[in-house]
Amino acid sequence: MAQQQQDRPASRERDERRPDNGESTFTVVVAALANLGVAAAKAVAGVASGSSAMMSEAAHSLADTVTEVLLLTSLKRSAKPADEDHPIGYGQERYVWALLASVATFVGGAVFSVYDGVQALLRGGDPGSPVASYIVLAVAALLEGFSLRTGIRQARGEARRGRMGVRRYLRRTPDTAVKAVVMEDSAALVGLALAAGGLLGEQLTGSHVFDGLASILIGAVLVYVAFVLGRSNVRLLVGRPLPPAMRRAVREELLAVDDLIDVMELVTLIQGPDEVLVAAKVDFLDRVTAGRVERACEEAEERLRSRFPAVRRVYLDPTPPRSGTPGADSPAASSR
Repeated sequence: MAQQQQDRPASRERDERRPDNGESTFTVVVAALANLGVAAAKAVAGVASGSSAMMSEAAHSLADTVTEVLLLTSLKRSAKPADEDHPIGYGQERYVWALLASVATFVGGAVFSVYDGVQALLRGGDPGSPVASYIVLAVAALLEGFSLRTGIRQARGEARRGRMGVRRYLRRTPDTAVKAVVMEDSAALVGLALAAGGLLGEQLTGSHVFDGLASILIGAVLVYVAFVLGRSNVRLLVGRPLPPAMRRAVREELLAVDDLIDVMELVTLIQGPDEVLVAAKVDFLDRVTAGRVERACEEAEERLRSRFPAVRRVYLDPTPPRSGTPGADSPAASSR
């Protein structure tokens, strides 16, 4: 009977509300507001002090602000429900906008910082009063620290629910909005320290070399952040499966269904932070009826959804066994 079902693959897909992005949205909004205010203050202080590192930090914060706007766009666009033109939803559109955000970090922050640092080394300049810059750096550190605290708090909560450490969560999470906020705010604090070091070095020695080097190092930090975020988003756009342990667990849940004797092919696809697609070619005992196959497919979907809430779509294709796989008369089949 399983062979009769091959022309009509058993797929069960329920229309459900897409996951709420409220917590991620709040985290991104906090980061955007902090970066926008800090960018303006850094620019004013940079002009007043003549510091290349401060101007690089202003470009850094401005690039981060653009990044947050793109991340907000990604959260809004990816939350749209599936429709006729996009039957599996808009979840992966999140990674398109997040990839553009990483490009903005590279172009808007890293390139400018390195260029301005090289120019400072070549042309030198007359440094102005660094007092305003120190004040701005101190205020910026407080704002960036608050934004980072918000992002880490969300990351810790998600990591706790996933029973993993925060570092492992940030490496593996498909929620690239939270990952971007944590990485960019961490890079911002490093950049602030570098800018302060450049100002202090120039103030103590009178040499503009320290300021130029600080600007170049800020650019290097931004290059690293842009590379890591860009690589994460590209992997998710190309199509990243569930981790091996979770794939094994999915296979176990399928094989636990009565009359389902083999999973010949299993495909999992992460479509969003709380959205996973599961597709599989499965073999049933030959003696089961078509109705039983349908009920077994429904049971398999319920088992997967119960154990893995992120599983949104399940497609099961009853397929004849390959040569050498358990069939109706094999010991494996009879034991079921």
